[in-house]
Amino acid sequence: MDELLREVRGRLAVTDQRMTRGRRALLEVFLRAGRPLGVREIVAAADGTVPQSSLYRNLAVLCDAGVLRRLNFDEGFVRYELDHEMTEHHHHLVCSRCNAVVDLDERTLGTVEAALAKAEAAIRRSRGFTVEEHQLDLRGVCRSCA
Repeated sequence: MDELLREVRGRLAVTDQRMTRGRRALLEVFLRAGRPLGVREIVAAADGTVPQSSLYRNLAVLCDAGVLRRLNFDEGFVRYELDHEMTEHHHHLVCSRCNAVVDLDERTLGTVEAALAKAEAAIRRSRGFTVEEHQLDLRGVCRSCA
C-alpha cells in the first residue's frame, strides 16, 4: 500500500493536486473491490468515508492523474477502476443480464494475452500497424443468470 500511495502522490503532483483523505478512501475502496465499480457501488463501499458531494470531483481528479480509468460498458452509467499501470493489465467479463463485471482470472488471462500477442504480431506484419494498447470486454451471461 505504501508503494501505491507514493505512486499516486507522484501522479497527483504532476497535475498540481494532492492526496486528500477522500482520495485515499477512494483508493482503499478500489483496492478492496478488485473490480470496476459504479458510483452507487463506490458510495456503498465507502460507507460514509467519502462525501458524495466531492465524489465526482475526486473521481475526475484521479482519472486526470492516471490513477483511475473510466469504463463504459453501455449500461447507462460509467464504472471506474484502478488504471492498468497501477495494477496489472486485465480484461473483463460483463453479464448482459445483471450487469455484473468481473476481471478475467489470471489463468484465463494468460491464454487470452498470448492469443492477442499473436494477433497483434500478425497485424503488424500484414498491415504495418503497431498496436499500442488494447481492451477486451467479453459480454455474455454469468453463471448466476444462466
